[in-house]
Amino acid sequence: MPRRGLPLQGRARWLLLGIFLLLVLLMFAYLLECTPPADVSQVLPGLGGDPYGKEYYQALQQEQEERHLSRAASLKRQIAQLKQELQEMGEKLRVLQEKKEGPGPQSLIDGRDQEPGDLLEYLHSQIDKAEVNTGARLPSEYALVPFESFTTTKVYQLEMGLTRHPEEKPVRKDRRDDLVEVIEAGLDIINNPEEDDGQEDNIPMQRQTFTESHFFEGLYRTERDKGTLYELYFTKENSHEYRHVTLFRPFGPLMKVRSTSVDTASTVINIIVPLSGRTEGFVQFLHNFREVCIQQDKRVHLTVVYFGQTGLQEVKASLRKMSRYIIFS
Repeated sequence: MPRRGLPLQGRARWLLLGIFLLLVLLMFAYLLECTPPADVSQVLPGLGGDPYGKEYYQALQQEQEERHLSRAASLKRQIAQLKQELQEMGEKLRVLQEKKEGPGPQSLIDGRDQEPGDLLEYLHSQIDKAEVNTGARLPSEYALVPFESFTTTKVYQLEMGLTRHPEEKPVRKDRRDDLVEVIEAGLDIINNPEEDDGQEDNIPMQRQTFTESHFFEGLYRTERDKGTLYELYFTKENSHEYRHVTLFRPFGPLMKVRSTSVDTASTVINIIVPLSGRTEGFVQFLHNFREVCIQQDKRVHLTVVYFGQTGLQEVKASLRKMSRYIIFS
């Protein structure tokens, strides 16, 4: 009996397995029949198999319009600022001209006519003085003013300053605003070329529009008596050409800000001396202090900050002796 039961159990297992597989196949066929057809519009969102839909192009167009509006607003602000600076410079030059030539009406008219020309002539003279078009003779390599490189987010400087690091990030606000203005001016020159820029022969490059993302690297250096020279480089991805823009920000003439008179009759000079030990040297200091400060001008106040207890009594005795000797408290 046990031997006959084993084949029966094996057949029962195979029968159950076959029934289970049959049920799985029937369920799979049912799912295939009941599944709804795929929506063609979801597979191909654009017309004619275009991978992008209408909303994408609308968003792209809106983004470009916002970028152009922001660029236009920035240019308007720069133009207004330049007009204001030119007007202020003209007013200052007019005042100087009036003081030089007198208050005659004819001289005022001539001065107004010559103000813009004189200002432009001065600015161009600053460009000629700087090493923009031609080099200059230097006495040695130590007289050379080095360039510093920058990108849209970092400035690489030779003089490391307090950070002790050649890479400055984030850039200081004044320097960041200056470099952003320079990059925008370079983009405006490239995207809106003038007739005298010599770009008529390069029509494919002229039609291309450059943005801030195409700015590759910039160089600048500042000469204290002339101005700041900027070298900007723009290039596009997978391109073997680049655009080079040279800009110069000349420094204007010195302008009077204020001239005041300071009365020092009631001014007291405070001298603070930290001390620890060295009582003999302190005695010599008191001797010099008496001859230089007290005998010349008693408007001084001496404060001694002593560290420790050793020698403290000697220091106090020296101060009391000097106070009694010259009546100084």
